[in-house]
Amino acid sequence: MTKRDARFLTSEAQEALRIRVVEAVRGGISQTQAARIFGVSRVSVNGWMKRSSRGGIKALRTGARGRPKSPALPGRDAARAVRKITGACPDQLRLPFALWTREAVVQLLARDFDLSVSVWTAGRYLRSWGLTPQKPVRHAYERDPVAVAAWLNDEYPAIARRAMAERAEIHWGDEMGLRSDYQAGRSWGLRGKTPVIPGTGQRFRCNMISTITNRGRLAFMLFTENFDAPVFLRFLRRLVRLVGRKIFLIVDGHSAHKAAPVRRWLTAHKSEIEIFFLPTYSPDLNPDELLNNHVKTNALGRRRPATRHQMIGGVRSFLRSTQRRPNVIQNFFRHELVRYAA
Repeated sequence: MTKRDARFLTSEAQEALRIRVVEAVRGGISQTQAARIFGVSRVSVNGWMKRSSRGGIKALRTGARGRPKSPALPGRDAARAVRKITGACPDQLRLPFALWTREAVVQLLARDFDLSVSVWTAGRYLRSWGLTPQKPVRHAYERDPVAVAAWLNDEYPAIARRAMAERAEIHWGDEMGLRSDYQAGRSWGLRGKTPVIPGTGQRFRCNMISTITNRGRLAFMLFTENFDAPVFLRFLRRLVRLVGRKIFLIVDGHSAHKAAPVRRWLTAHKSEIEIFFLPTYSPDLNPDELLNNHVKTNALGRRRPATRHQMIGGVRSFLRSTQRRPNVIQNFFRHELVRYAA
């Protein structure tokens, strides 16, 4: 007889089948014969016999099916768990994890709530609590939350009001280095065999300084020397000529931005440009950081330049193409952390 898949039977039919099989075995036939007669597996018959020997016929009854109607973690405890997860990192709660993974949540529930669950159940809890897996933003320990709050609530709004009154254009600036061996993204390959990407063993680099505005304007300069005050002044002169109106430039506290020659030049050109500084250790407040990531990933990380000249040419071409697409720049200002600057 062909074996039937009992999973497709109704609950009542499954229960009746189990009882009939057990009674037949108790009546004198072997488990192998019962499996063949009733069209079920030998393993199932053996399991039913064990259940009936421990709990009698009642053990063969069909219980509640599916997931429990009510969660095993009460609402008050669930709220406490969410506060712990959103309020601190696992290592701050003395758990051996840097990020909140399902495994970390399993250990948290076991230790603080005396609840043992699987990683799949922990994942269902997290989704039901409105939590999703996200790439975290790294904040330096030295970051001053008071200074950040003052920037968001007082300093930048004052800069924006001044810019509107003086018809100035707000630019967000930053610098970064580009290396020939930088790689981003993934490559398809055979399972268990990591793809090998050929490339030159020589390492070369160039540097980039750029500014962007929430209207989609992009200005940039590529250079090969170290970033210092003379390089910064060279870029500022180009920027003033390019924009043609007063500029409010917002940058971080790099030493080149505050160098004495830069301060003297800015004093002499105060009617053309002024500089403002972000709070220390707060790169996430600068929209130009998103342009840096965009360039690294798409202009360099997915290509393999053979020479520095080729790398600079590729990056310059990519940036010029981006200049012709102001909507790309404007999209950076829609990011949650820099939306205040939009």
